[in-house]
Amino acid sequence: MKQLIELIAKSLVDNPDMVIVNEKDDGKTIIYELSVADDDMGKVIGKQGRIAKAMRTVVKAAAAREYKKVIVEII
Repeated sequence: MKQLIELIAKSLVDNPDMVIVNEKDDGKTIIYELSVADDDMGKVIGKQGRIAKAMRTVVKAAAAREYKKVIVEII
């Protein structure tokens, strides 16, 4: 999952070296914290949050195969 989030985020931003994904595991729930450069924040979130919502949908679909609940937070 972590690699999937990094791949999507790095393809969207201008500074792919600044993309950092942290993982926190709470048993059944996994929280991924996505951090990007300040200039690239709008590119990851998108207009009205559409890109962020699409990214969360893709990650949740991939996590459904493992019967885990996934939360993606953009910091």
